[in-house]
Amino acid sequence: MEREISSGGVVLKRTAKGWMIAVIEPQREPADDKKSSQKMVLALPKGLVDPGEKPDQTAVREVFEETGITATVIAKLTDIKYVYTRSWGDNKRVFKIVSFYLLKYHSGKIGEISDAMKVEVKSAQWIPLEDAATKLAYKGERDVVVRAQEYLKSHSE
Repeated sequence: MEREISSGGVVLKRTAKGWMIAVIEPQREPADDKKSSQKMVLALPKGLVDPGEKPDQTAVREVFEETGITATVIAKLTDIKYVYTRSWGDNKRVFKIVSFYLLKYHSGKIGEISDAMKVEVKSAQWIPLEDAATKLAYKGERDVVVRAQEYLKSHSE
């Protein structure tokens, strides 16, 4: 079984409405049945760790590439592990480990991404942290958001 090592981030931004996090809507293959509408999938920004790159550096890079914002690492939250079958190319089963970091928003406008990245990311947006555990599509990422909320409760700004 192949292995993939990725890294991603939960980017926090304080607003008048409370804590917000950056999420992406990945590009997806069109549904086979053109009459059925696909449900919007929201996910955390993440991607493969490049050779020579540290996982926390990957998280910062992937957040920038997929959302258009810059952020700084606060702490490592957790690793999630799962197996998936590639839906493109070779259809191989892959064991994947994703390290997630808590990041603090620094600058940039969300959604301003390169044309090359628009092949992977349909959109990027801020959503309330309190809603993220129910709006994110993947259970592992919802659990990561809960860890971010716990971190906030136990640490002062």
